[in-house]
Amino acid sequence: MNRFKVLPEKEGEFKSRWLDREVLLKTAPGFLMIQFMRGDVLADYVVYASQTIWASRDAYEAWRQSKLFHTAHKDMGQGDVLTLEKREFSGYDVLRTVPAQEQAA
Repeated sequence: MNRFKVLPEKEGEFKSRWLDREVLLKTAPGFLMIQFMRGDVLADYVVYASQTIWASRDAYEAWRQSKLFHTAHKDMGQGDVLTLEKREFSGYDVLRTVPAQEQAA
């Protein structure tokens, strides 16, 4: 998971960088899903987060070391500053997943 503190005046450009680019990640072995989320709007920044789901930590680590990862991130940090500070990364291992109960028709 990555958390970003986006400058309010740069929010449109930040969203565009995420929503308008090709997602090379989707071809990585073990990749299951990515979500891009908008959170709270505060006085100094707007909270955004990205979350990827992988089949295993090993699959994620292989992606991080891959040529595809470096290609996907080659322009990272280029252009206008869009955030208050560097992204905040957190990694988690799933210990339990509880699916929704199906609704009876």
